[in-house]
Amino acid sequence: MLNVNEIKEIIPHRYPMLLIDRVIEMDIEEKLFVKGYKNVSANEAYFQGHYPQEPIMPGVLQIEALAQAGAVAILSMEKYKGKTPLFAGTNKVRFKGKVVPGDRLDLYCEIIKIKGPIGIGKGIASVDGKTVCEAEILFALQ
Repeated sequence: MLNVNEIKEIIPHRYPMLLIDRVIEMDIEEKLFVKGYKNVSANEAYFQGHYPQEPIMPGVLQIEALAQAGAVAILSMEKYKGKTPLFAGTNKVRFKGKVVPGDRLDLYCEIIKIKGPIGIGKGIASVDGKTVCEAEILFALQ
């Protein structure tokens, strides 16, 4: 549905912090969600130090990838176009598995509440159909 260049037209993130490669499904009319993915490459810079002998994608970057999926949904809405999404916090974070080089990290983020410039997204990241991370993500739009 959206390739990486189209995603870059919506959200301000750029390499090395752009953590969503493709959007495969999106609804900004009713449910307000994005499904997308990040192809996790062995060439990611963070694998040099996390951990060289057994590379694992840091959990905080999994949450950031989910937040970026949510940002694509929000910033695709006409009234929020051009805003800057700010990370405001997390609730109910759980890590349930590893993400390693070669994995496709599937991302789902649904905006469950938005009032003015503040909102909450519920994110689930999975690999091969198994949940590896879930979180409520709080955000503000500036």
